[in-house]
Amino acid sequence: MRRTLVFPALAAAVFLAAAASATAQSVTKASITRDGARRAIAAAVDAARLKQAPGAVIAVVDDGGNLVALERIDGTFAAGASISIGKARTAALFKKPTKAFEDTINGGRTAMAALPDAFFTPLQGGVPLVADGQIIGAIGVSGAASKEQDEELAIAGASALAKNDEGGKAPAVSYWRSAEVTAAFAKGAVLFDGEDGRNYMVHASHRDAAGMAEVHDLDADIIYVLDGTATFVTGGTAENLKTTAPNEARGSGIRSGETRHIARGDVLIVPKGTPHWFKEVSSPFNYYVVKVR
Repeated sequence: MRRTLVFPALAAAVFLAAAASATAQSVTKASITRDGARRAIAAAVDAARLKQAPGAVIAVVDDGGNLVALERIDGTFAAGASISIGKARTAALFKKPTKAFEDTINGGRTAMAALPDAFFTPLQGGVPLVADGQIIGAIGVSGAASKEQDEELAIAGASALAKNDEGGKAPAVSYWRSAEVTAAFAKGAVLFDGEDGRNYMVHASHRDAAGMAEVHDLDADIIYVLDGTATFVTGGTAENLKTTAPNEARGSGIRSGETRHIARGDVLIVPKGTPHWFKEVSSPFNYYVVKVR
């Protein structure tokens, strides 16, 4: 009887030891999700808008170099898509920023340029994506104002992913003391620029005179008037409209729009794509603008 009791216990011990050994030979691996890729791309696009980049194509790949998501800002040259994917793939497969390879080649090691194009694009603008201390893929950017700006946009995308829940950290609470807010309104300034991949910005806006008509293709404006009065025109047709930045245009005025006289305490929501214009302003005119993408 003793032997029949001991054997099951021994078998169980052997089974558990084998399972532990198998576990020791494998690791739990983080991976890039489509939502994570979109978050990184959104942050890069926001950075492009803030830096007034002439264009950009942003690509995100997984750790095997396979494309997960891609976005092309209107007006960016067509070849930018292939180049951005190549940069991202290179950063993912070699686990380092592509700037390192461009610098190495420019430093004289030209033989490196002979590596197959299928997995090697030694151009600045590719940056690995990291979550839980592991490289889970990479982001590549092509078509901005310069190779340095390509990399800046890629870093903005990678940073947003690392700081968000893919990397185990929630965005930090933002806080400004009243003195900082007052100083921002004195000249008009951006309080929050959409960092951490968040899809909104907060402006402490100030006007002493009328402005140009504006059209934001991607952003809705939520306006809260603090001080002063203004004649505000929305809708209609913006005249002499010209593109001033990606997804942004300005014009000399608005024809056939709806006119409102706005004052302290008033709130307006201007949907994206809607022309709007501060036609007349009493100085000083201060107002919050929350831009939501």
